[in-house]
Amino acid sequence: MQLEIAMLSKTGGRKVNEDACDYRSAAEVCCCVLSDGLGGHYGGDVASKLVVTSTLDTFRKKPACNQQTVEALLRAGDDAITQVQRQNRVLRQMRATGVILLVDTEGNSAVWGHIGDSRLYGFRHGRIVVQTRDHSVSQSMVEAGYLRPEELRLSPSRNQLLAALGDSKHFEAAVVPAVFPVQDGDVFLLCSDGLWEYVLESEMERMLIASVSVSEWLKALEERVLMRGHAEQDNYSAIAVRCSDPDETTLFPG
Repeated sequence: MQLEIAMLSKTGGRKVNEDACDYRSAAEVCCCVLSDGLGGHYGGDVASKLVVTSTLDTFRKKPACNQQTVEALLRAGDDAITQVQRQNRVLRQMRATGVILLVDTEGNSAVWGHIGDSRLYGFRHGRIVVQTRDHSVSQSMVEAGYLRPEELRLSPSRNQLLAALGDSKHFEAAVVPAVFPVQDGDVFLLCSDGLWEYVLESEMERMLIASVSVSEWLKALEERVLMRGHAEQDNYSAIAVRCSDPDETTLFPG
């Protein structure tokens, strides 16, 4: 299996980009990670970069595609933040979200996990088949019936998180319970709330179907963010991954 990967990370209307994202491949496994430093805590930009670098460094030492590795990588991000918190009191309140995707290109499988409200979406034939659940007050209100799903993006409590990296007392990694079998044409999207808040899931699907590459798809998503955003809009970041069988002739997106 081959992977086509595209990334973007922009400051939006902010002075500092508190998002960070990157990926690395080793031993037939690719690791993608995205993190959003929490703007209400000083050092959000430091926290997100710590998550990305510690995750990829840990993955490089022991690459694998399973749930235990995902949880270990999220734990590495948490440990990296808490270590700097102890060393620098100015940064002791910094926090970050984290979302990780592992893809085994030899075994045609994927696993993922997250903490916070940075999301992972999985698309098959251009339609969303998997989506992570936000660790947020708004998501809990939706599930309790106090808020309609379409109101989540406009809720005043949408940025109030129930779990984040850097808060070890509430370390609750959400990891997919079973290995996901990947098919030719499957696409994954990791993104911060600065992107998904401005793009509806139905729009993600339509834009994906209309795109000839994941790079083109991310450009279309970014255009929608900029069209609906405002002068002080949040940072927005994303990693898009398309999985393809080099022996097949299936056209994008599958």
